[in-house]
Amino acid sequence: MYKNNGTTKKILLLLCLSLVLISIFSITAFATEGDVAGAVEQTWITAKDQIKQVVNRVVFPIIQLILAVLFFVKVSTAYLDYRKHGTFEWTAPAILLATLIFALTAPLYIWEIIG
Repeated sequence: MYKNNGTTKKILLLLCLSLVLISIFSITAFATEGDVAGAVEQTWITAKDQIKQVVNRVVFPIIQLILAVLFFVKVSTAYLDYRKHGTFEWTAPAILLATLIFALTAPLYIWEIIG
């Protein structure tokens, strides 16, 4: 027989609580006379500086850190494989280095592309 130890009630309570919090803290964007594009554009204009700061100070450094760690781990494992087998595999470290360089230079031009 199925034994209910309260986890179903807890899950339903958390779901209801999250739905209530989402409905309370959500902001409705009203478009005047069907001008949805204008409402979205105005929202982007007001939030653009905050989004840029968060992306430049949080998102890009996290991506760069992850790629740098992966790059050095892959180079070290490729070196260990080289010592064991005598051949060095360049593909994965080269791809990780290229993506790391792309991520390091992305803040310089990404905002010109997006706007």
